[in-house]
Amino acid sequence: MALTQKTIQTLEQKAEAIRETIIEMLVAAGSGHTAGPLGMADIFAAFYFYILKHDPAHPDWDERDRLILSNGHIVPVRYAAMAHAGYFPVSECLTLRKFGSRLQGHPERLRLPGLETTSGPLGSGLSQAAGIAYGLRMDGKKNRVYCAMSDGEQDAGQVWEAAMFAGANKLSNLTAVMDRNNIQINGMTEHVMPLENLRAKYEAFGWHVIEVDGHNIAEFIHAIDQAKAIYERPTLILAHTIPGKGIKEIEFDYTWHGKPPTKEEARKFLHELRTLRGKVLGEHE
Repeated sequence: MALTQKTIQTLEQKAEAIRETIIEMLVAAGSGHTAGPLGMADIFAAFYFYILKHDPAHPDWDERDRLILSNGHIVPVRYAAMAHAGYFPVSECLTLRKFGSRLQGHPERLRLPGLETTSGPLGSGLSQAAGIAYGLRMDGKKNRVYCAMSDGEQDAGQVWEAAMFAGANKLSNLTAVMDRNNIQINGMTEHVMPLENLRAKYEAFGWHVIEVDGHNIAEFIHAIDQAKAIYERPTLILAHTIPGKGIKEIEFDYTWHGKPPTKEEARKFLHELRTLRGKVLGEHE
């Protein structure tokens, strides 16, 4: 599918629909994370509706690309994207965090077809992704592996062991996407544990690094295409995002990292998001 202006418009509309579903499922659950999922909606729309080689009707298709979600607490954005892509009915999103639901607060691989790993403790996803990429290469497979991870989890030492392993083994079939939103549960990342210079750190481990606006879908897709052309190096896409994107009063507010909206807040937030979706549509008409 060519990346035309119409395609970009469609992807932007999908991202806004995903944001609305995120709010609906969080208020129904009465718990969960708000800021991170809203901030990653553009990237997950790009993954599920343009980038990934996948088949919702056959989630275990052997030729599929693998998408590992390391920061499992933002899984509402993945559930919403999967539902809109046809993995399960969008109405099932309202079962988030309910007893017996397939949509647990952190993804559980054995509960929901289409999930590659179970994630909860931060810092392990890049190791899992690197192992999968290494195994696929050993088997002579052409599948690509993507790992979505947070900036806050770069505090975990295991991330850097994985980065060293991937660089040493020249895993060019691996692309990591870091949500560089600058917040974590108890403050701004640079106040809690300074991370910069992230580009220089990953380059020192043998990675190719691309920085993008995480809300510019075309720019993100071009970065993915560039990663596919990089020879014998894994790629890190540093995606600069706004936590809480689309809802002005919570953007960049770290207190929204791990709390859901109330019913009244949800009504207000949904009105704002639907207004934004109308503007997105109008800009392209």
